[in-house]
Amino acid sequence: MGILNKIFGRTKENKDMSNVKLAVVFYSMGGTNYQLSKWAEEGAKEAGAEVKLLKVQELAPQSVIDGNEGWKATVEATKDVPVATSEDLEWADAIIFSAPTRFGNMPSQMKQFLDIQGGLWAGGKTVNKVVSAMTSAQNPHGGQEATLLSLYTSMMHWGAIIATPGYTDQVLFGAGGNPYGTSVTVGQDGKMIEDVQAAVKHQAKRTVQVAEWVKKGNQ
Repeated sequence: MGILNKIFGRTKENKDMSNVKLAVVFYSMGGTNYQLSKWAEEGAKEAGAEVKLLKVQELAPQSVIDGNEGWKATVEATKDVPVATSEDLEWADAIIFSAPTRFGNMPSQMKQFLDIQGGLWAGGKTVNKVVSAMTSAQNPHGGQEATLLSLYTSMMHWGAIIATPGYTDQVLFGAGGNPYGTSVTVGQDGKMIEDVQAAVKHQAKRTVQVAEWVKKGNQ
């Protein structure tokens, strides 16, 4: 354990991060990424950040949603969560995205949200935002890494600073050890197979910490 602690040293929690503003932006159909986002919100607040929990706009027809009980339940559960706006992204020092995989890519709902941020991008407002991402799929090789990389590709165009969890804490191994971002496998019963709560909180705290370093460096 001593060697592991040296190699995978735990990120120190900094309780003096109250100046870091974090937006947790999610899309969720079955509730998994909503839960991941709530854990991220908790972790970031424990680190002292000011947090906004936000969802992207649903694009699917209501008739399709009504035909899927899990989807319908998630829409109901998140009805009071504010829809993310460009103003929210401009406000944030850091952003954590959470969305399920769709054929190895991000869902169209999340993609549209990114695509309509051209005004922010053109104005240089996305530069140096600290970003990180999480995802889920129905099996371990269902596109989890590819989905995160697809999102990070857009972030490179933004000029954002990508803060992945890497292998910075041993809790990541219990969550499947995805260095690109926390990812979870969801069984046919809709429940998460891996225990990723601690990994999500670590990723959120690390994102806040990197954002604090960036802010201090710009002062």
